[in-house]
Amino acid sequence: MQSTARGEGRRLAARHRNIELGLLALAVAVCVAGHIDADLALTGKMPPNLLVHVLSLGGLAGAAHMAVRRFAPYADPLILPLGVFLTGFGLMLLDRLDISYAAAHAKKGDFQKLPAAPQQFMWVFIAVVVSLALVVFIKHHRFFQRYVYILMAGALVLLAAPAFFPGRPEDFGAKRWIRLFGLSFEPDEFVKVAITIFFAGYLMASRDALALAGRKIWGMTLPRGRHAGPVLAIWVMSLLVLIFERDLGTSLIFFGVFVVMLYVATERTSWVVLGLLMAVGGAAVVGTLEPHVHGRVEAWLHPLDIYKPVHDKAIISDQPAEALFSLGTGHMTGTGLGSGRPWLIGFAGRSDFVFTTIGEELGLAGVTAVLLVYLLLVQRGLRTAVGLTDPFGKLLATGLSTALALQVFVVVGGVSGLVPLTGKALPFLAAGGSSLLANWLTVALLIKLSDSAGRTALEPALPSTDFPAQVVSNRPAQAERRAGQADGQGSGRAPGRTPAHGTPSDPQSEPAPEAGGQQAGRPGAVADFPTAPGYGTGPAPSRPGGTLGGGLHTPAQPSGPNSTTPPSSTPYPSGPYPPNPNPATA
Repeated sequence: MQSTARGEGRRLAARHRNIELGLLALAVAVCVAGHIDADLALTGKMPPNLLVHVLSLGGLAGAAHMAVRRFAPYADPLILPLGVFLTGFGLMLLDRLDISYAAAHAKKGDFQKLPAAPQQFMWVFIAVVVSLALVVFIKHHRFFQRYVYILMAGALVLLAAPAFFPGRPEDFGAKRWIRLFGLSFEPDEFVKVAITIFFAGYLMASRDALALAGRKIWGMTLPRGRHAGPVLAIWVMSLLVLIFERDLGTSLIFFGVFVVMLYVATERTSWVVLGLLMAVGGAAVVGTLEPHVHGRVEAWLHPLDIYKPVHDKAIISDQPAEALFSLGTGHMTGTGLGSGRPWLIGFAGRSDFVFTTIGEELGLAGVTAVLLVYLLLVQRGLRTAVGLTDPFGKLLATGLSTALALQVFVVVGGVSGLVPLTGKALPFLAAGGSSLLANWLTVALLIKLSDSAGRTALEPALPSTDFPAQVVSNRPAQAERRAGQADGQGSGRAPGRTPAHGTPSDPQSEPAPEAGGQQAGRPGAVADFPTAPGYGTGPAPSRPGGTLGGGLHTPAQPSGPNSTTPPSSTPYPSGPYPPNPNPATA
């Protein structure tokens, strides 16, 4: 039955891969259709190098699919197509904006007339190749659990590094970039992934201490003071990032991911309340005292002050007002691809304000569709977290999904006027190699995590080579039974009765075995074998396939030294898993 269940699981996994392939073809087709439609509306001609674009995007998607099919066959079938769709859709928007920026800035001669789509496509190639390397060479997500503190140390160095590099006028006060030898990148995008891995490892080891209850205040149980130290440390670090680097978006994502993962690890609402109070209090203080953050808040509160005869040009910007006009122009279905004027926003139209292009040219319907794609990607990540059996994987999948959701929220909220502008790049859609590479690393990690969750759900335990198979022979018990029968015949006793107990030795009338041990060949039968070293000795409830809630198998107790119950399978199972106690699923 084990081979049958395993074969059924593999057939279902192959069906998922076929679904993934169909969704990838649909994603590429939609992006190419939008690319053609936008160019026809803007120039009246087909896009130049259309065949190269189609073959390149389709080839990258096909290579990613083949890698997932070979090295992560049980992965979620939606994660990769969603990432490919968002990436292709972003390339289409950037190509559409390149045409408008080139026409609007041709006479000005500034940098905005330079195309951004070709460089972005180069980064797409790099990001996909790096993510595929992670899928191929990282065998299991618990590999990162060994290096959580090394990742944390590197992340802190990268997080602090931009503060020591001089800012440029076009950065508008923010210090998020490291510039060396003519190249620049945003380390906070990679810090987001590295710190999420560290949080998962740290909270897995410390969740019991953090879950301890403290005093009750206003009906809410607060954590103990000595256990609140990590939260205070993360809070201080996020404030330092906000003060010295003037990066509101990274600070919000950094602290928000930690609070969400802390709640998932401890299941205590008090941590969420404490985190929200600390975030609001810190933001209020820094927003009042730090000039750059204060200017962001003022521009958020008074977006139309730019049109007043007298206003502070150092604080008030025209971008929030232009964004609101652009979104309002789109109405329900938009003006159509290539028929709007999103380039009026300026250089930010290719970063966080690329969202206004969707709102103006695709309307509320297009905005809703894109946000639903993001929401579906986050949902698949959270579903992966539910399906995983190890705490580290659960926390890591939750943290990665939360980081993506928070970044989309702060960007879309800033563009639409819900929260102050943060300057973060919209994941997958905005121009920027650092953001694209970090987001594809997130996709690769979610693929590996979902592969582990799918393998647990669809494939039973495999045979093991970790421990030597020890088959217990029942010959001594049979010899003892024959000796008892002979002794009974010689002494006038009825055959089949033992001299020691006077109880029948016939298997049909023997006493019932211990819990979990029924007759061989029936559900619940247990082999008489020694317990594998390092695993529990008590019986435990099992699910179909023999896996427990913690992802481990617990061998059943032997029924006694003279048990005649033959082993139903190899005593020691596959890999790191203990023996399967249920022969009905073996």
